[in-house]
Amino acid sequence: MKFKTTLVLLAVFAGLLALVLLFDSKGEKKKAADEKTNSLISLAPGDIRKASLVRDGETLTFERDEAGPWRLTSPLQAAADDTEVGSFVDSLASLRIERVVEKEAKDLAAYEIPKIEVSLWVKGKDAPVRLLVGMENPLDKTFFAKREDDPRVVLLASTLKTTFDKKIFDFRQKDVFKFSVDDVKTIRVQAKSIAWQAQREEAGWLLKAPVVALVAKGKVDSLLDSLSGLRAKAFVAEAKNAEALKKFGLEKPEYEVFLSLPASSQEIVFSLHQEGAAFYATTSLSAKVIAFEGTLLTDLDRKVDGMRETKVADFYSWEADKVSLKRDGFELAAVKEKVGEEEKWLLDPAAKEEADRTKVEDFIRKLESLEAADFIDNPGPLAAYGLDGGTEVRIRTRDSQSKEREIVLLIGKEDAEKKQVVVKNAQLDYLFRVDSGFLQDFPKDKKDWKTEPPKPEEGRTDKK
Repeated sequence: MKFKTTLVLLAVFAGLLALVLLFDSKGEKKKAADEKTNSLISLAPGDIRKASLVRDGETLTFERDEAGPWRLTSPLQAAADDTEVGSFVDSLASLRIERVVEKEAKDLAAYEIPKIEVSLWVKGKDAPVRLLVGMENPLDKTFFAKREDDPRVVLLASTLKTTFDKKIFDFRQKDVFKFSVDDVKTIRVQAKSIAWQAQREEAGWLLKAPVVALVAKGKVDSLLDSLSGLRAKAFVAEAKNAEALKKFGLEKPEYEVFLSLPASSQEIVFSLHQEGAAFYATTSLSAKVIAFEGTLLTDLDRKVDGMRETKVADFYSWEADKVSLKRDGFELAAVKEKVGEEEKWLLDPAAKEEADRTKVEDFIRKLESLEAADFIDNPGPLAAYGLDGGTEVRIRTRDSQSKEREIVLLIGKEDAEKKQVVVKNAQLDYLFRVDSGFLQDFPKDKKDWKTEPPKPEEGRTDKK
């Protein structure tokens, strides 16, 4: 009896399941049918290899191969802004119908169709999908439109206006002078009365002319970023001929930047000119002349001293693990070591004589922050600045990869009147004039760096 009941229940369940699947199947078919009815164009954007936009007698055509970026091929040959063209194609590859106006179009001229024509060529098919667009609906700014192989006249979303109104300049690649900043090994700048040259070294950029000096962090790289990212405000000449160069002041430009990129076997010369409030540029690798905006020329006008690194020594105080000094026959050193679970500064590592951590690290930070008020290039004999046998400070640092480095600073005699002192970084050939205030923090005795014993509480007298 129980077995028969089970069979009946299974039969009922199977029947119900069949009904559910039937209704689901019908639902999916209805959904697909509705989707097809409400969709005018449904293409995979990645399959589109060519697109064109025809309006006002002008045809814009974009093409790409399987893996490459979009190119503008009509009305001129030029690199395209891949994002802009991609957005254009994406917006037209999938078009939903807002409303069907006529199921069978009788008079397309009544809708000003075709005022705009869009064609999309799909990979593997010779004939394009064509969209014919008419005027705006004055009631809600939607667009009257018709797919060429579809008899219906429909309304499309008003948001397409932005797509249809884009100009040829909107679709063009603006950073036409782009290059790899990391590949630049040498830069030479000539700007009005300014001329300098710098070379990339392992430790950073180094000025080679008119002086040999460290370049401030970020100054050259920032300039290179501006050059590489120079964007066209307008393309004023497609062909860089003698007439165009003369017209835009680039025949004998006020500004020239020479770049050497050995990794990519390239040499690029930027030519730039200012005419009133307008700025023009071209390069030795480009046939185009562009107008641009920004502060690039102001950066190129920067004096050589404005490019120089003003820090006397480039290091991080928190990476220091040893400091030593010699001054007037007095010597002192401190080493940072791990004592138990804590890092401590020790004056005598063998005896574990603890130093005052705050005093030692404050001293190191003062040296880290030393900046030049002035530079002394080609200084000659060091004795003239009190640097022969004067004060010497050595700081050892250890980075996160345990790489050691030693900074050696020679400090001259103080000019009390100017409140300055000359400092030499042993790694550099030139000298720094700096504010002498930091000299007040120099220890004169070992006890100056020792930890002070705790003071007895006020009003308390210890009895023996």
